Amino acid sequence: MTIRNLDALFRPASLAVVGPNRFGAEAADLLLARIAGAGFRGQILTIACPGKADAAPARAVRSLADLDKAPDLALYLGAPKDAPAAVAALGGAGTRAVAALSPGYDRWDDATVTATLQAARPHTLRLLGPGSLGIAAPAAGLAAHLGVCEAGTGDLAFIARSGTVVNATLSWAKANGIGFSAIASLGQRTDVDVSDLLDWFALDYRTRAILVHLETIANPRKFLSAARVAARSKPVVVLRSGASRERIGERVTHAGRIAAQDAVYDAALARAGVLRVEDIDEMFEAVETVSRVKPVAGRRLAILATGGSLATLAGDQLERQGGQIAELDAETTAHLQPVMRQGETRANPLTLHETSSPERYGEAARILLKDRNVDAVLAVAAPSAFTRLEDVASELAKAHAASQSGYGRRKPLLVALTAGAPLPRQPLDAARIPCHASASEAVRSFMHLVRYADAREMLMAAPPSLPAGFTTDSERAQHLVRQALDEGRTWLHPGEISDLLACYGIHQVPSRLAATADEAEILARELLMQHERLALKLVSPQLPFKSDVGGVVLDLATPEAARAAAATLLQRIGAAHPKAEITGILLQPMVRSPSGTEIFIGLADDPSFGPVLLFGHGGTGVEVMGDVALALPPLDLNLAQALIRQTRVSKLLAGFRNRPAADLDAIALTLVKVAQIAVDLPEVRELDLNPLVADAAGVTALDARIALGEPQVHRGRHATSRLAIAPYPKEWEQQLQLKDGSLVDIRPVRPEDEDRYRRFFEKVSPDDLRLRFFAPVKEFNHAFMQRLVQLDYSRAMAFAALTPGTDEILGVVRLHADPDHRTGEYAIIVQSDLKGRGLGWALMQLIIDYARSDGIETITGEVLKENSTMLAMCEALGFTVRPSADDDAIAKVTLPVAAAQLGGSEPPEQTA
Repeated sequence: MTIRNLDALFRPASLAVVGPNRFGAEAADLLLARIAGAGFRGQILTIACPGKADAAPARAVRSLADLDKAPDLALYLGAPKDAPAAVAALGGAGTRAVAALSPGYDRWDDATVTATLQAARPHTLRLLGPGSLGIAAPAAGLAAHLGVCEAGTGDLAFIARSGTVVNATLSWAKANGIGFSAIASLGQRTDVDVSDLLDWFALDYRTRAILVHLETIANPRKFLSAARVAARSKPVVVLRSGASRERIGERVTHAGRIAAQDAVYDAALARAGVLRVEDIDEMFEAVETVSRVKPVAGRRLAILATGGSLATLAGDQLERQGGQIAELDAETTAHLQPVMRQGETRANPLTLHETSSPERYGEAARILLKDRNVDAVLAVAAPSAFTRLEDVASELAKAHAASQSGYGRRKPLLVALTAGAPLPRQPLDAARIPCHASASEAVRSFMHLVRYADAREMLMAAPPSLPAGFTTDSERAQHLVRQALDEGRTWLHPGEISDLLACYGIHQVPSRLAATADEAEILARELLMQHERLALKLVSPQLPFKSDVGGVVLDLATPEAARAAAATLLQRIGAAHPKAEITGILLQPMVRSPSGTEIFIGLADDPSFGPVLLFGHGGTGVEVMGDVALALPPLDLNLAQALIRQTRVSKLLAGFRNRPAADLDAIALTLVKVAQIAVDLPEVRELDLNPLVADAAGVTALDARIALGEPQVHRGRHATSRLAIAPYPKEWEQQLQLKDGSLVDIRPVRPEDEDRYRRFFEKVSPDDLRLRFFAPVKEFNHAFMQRLVQLDYSRAMAFAALTPGTDEILGVVRLHADPDHRTGEYAIIVQSDLKGRGLGWALMQLIIDYARSDGIETITGEVLKENSTMLAMCEALGFTVRPSADDDAIAKVTLPVAAAQLGGSEPPEQTA
């Protein structure tokens, strides 16, 4: 991903409308009038765009050849066939961005898009569209768009694929007084995409929150990486459309049939720390709430309202949406007695009299905000002939201000003023208190806070690629799937499934496969010596859902009964499904657990996000019951337990009455193990463990099926991985010995390293910081530090050297790959007082080794020419050193990774 030259889209110094215009004079006139009316302060040109547009405050130029200086931004209205030549000429002249505009739907053919991108690439020119309505950046006076109306100035960034959604949002925002830091209409997304813009707005100080409308995601790894970075610094709210048009294709497992693509999007967005909404109204409602109020610590809400009906409606909505009515402590209840309506016995929801004074509202809110069992307070007020809502709003604002002073956690106050527009919300807006027109809207806003808090917690998860807690035999498992694929099979046989599950420590009931009815009798006799009853199951790749064809027989007590059942089953299935290949008959002991619960764990293959993990209530009705939650691998135990809690069956597993709780830790560990299968075995496309019996003794799989497919090979360290989220690369943790004999621990940088990084910089001299960052550094703010520690491991790596047994960082080396994963740019810095010990040399050797394993062909870097120590080390490592074409003070260093010789002699005075 890259934000290179995106400043030319949102902060251009000059712009041009480029023709010949194929949309008519009306479109060009509107565009130029918008640009002039917004107060754009740079030069405005029209190029090959004659007509009424000449009357606008723009200098007309006949052709690109007549330009004396190229504009930063070109707004292209010309024909698609002319776009490659126009982009090449603009890029060659110095233009840094082109937006291919259209007043409505517009799509270019693939050949034209490819040619245009090829024309742009040598100049690193960025292309927005085609089919884009344009760009707006009100604070910069930029209104380069063909939208329905102007965009007001504000602090919300809006990104949308659809021009129709842009128009709807502009209209809604104008009617509701909402302003924007920027708006970008993507159109066809040929170059600039959602991921690039998320990176841009994450660093934009004018942007308080980011709103995104999308339909599909072309590059899920890139998107999730950008979304995770953005969501760490500001709210990201996503509105997705298109679910009704999606159809699940032919799937061969329960997991594949259950994992609808929209549900996978839900899981992916939640993992990225993004808040998903269902419509435009909810999108702005969510932004108002999460940008004004910090995430809550739980879902316990206290409600106060005028009248029992309003209080009850709010409580009902809360329970429907998954919140909890807070259980107030005795002290709070006692303090509320004087303000409660006569006859009321329950303090939450708290019912006030319809004629209660504004001061009583404020007093009740103050008391509730102090209760340690309350995570947030909702005040619902209706108009009355005896009470002005303006006064109620003022008292609530005062109560909120009082709760924010002093020590302890600040709890949010939300308000619903159930009156007609306009609402008397000025005191609440001044106090940054979310205000809504109904109790249901306010409750939904509270649940936005809950979901946002959950998303931020998931956001920080970077599970190890080799989770602790169990060992695997991945080589044996890889051999099993490779052998099956080499034989032309897309299914594993029952014996192979048992072996593969054993490689990951997943307990399965003993199984024996019989080819004939006579063999079934022999195997049954052996099994019945140790077990009372047997189950008999059909095995056929073409009939994966055995129960659908009557392929399961239970409670067989004798070998003769097993033989008869097998013979009948083989005859019946052979007649009913003559084309089905019958692998055999599987015999298993019946598992009886009076307190056991049938659960389901599966893996599905999503076309966008790759492997998806599923968990829920199991058995033959797994698809009908629909009690299944989804997550993207990899998982750790915390994420696995969160997945379990999303299902209704989790309440059964927790135990009730005299039913003991199931071993939830064993269930979570099984989920982690299945997620590890997705990490290790990209050939596993779909997997069902259904049912598994979970009880206090653990988890046992009664039935399993695994479908296979050849993985696609791509560039990178894990060339066949299908994971959308790269796991924390635990395999790179190691210990290195420096030239003075001392040891340092090496591990990849993690998100929680921000404070360690800050302490590390305190031990680096100002001059060394200047050599590293090419300018004096006085302060490292939170946003900058996040860029250093929030890594997308699929395309970036940073190794920290630490003192063994401590968390003190001694040095860091990093490498960031380009989007094509061919070139990586390195940077390195070590504590100033450690020079001469060989740490810099060791870290450079490590990053070269990493680049080689990751498939990166070339390492590059920029070094100040005065940094002679670093240049000497680069030369000793095999880098070529050349002057930079852009800056005489900088040297460009380049290393072909394949030719790098590691372990060579360190330069004598190496002090990097």
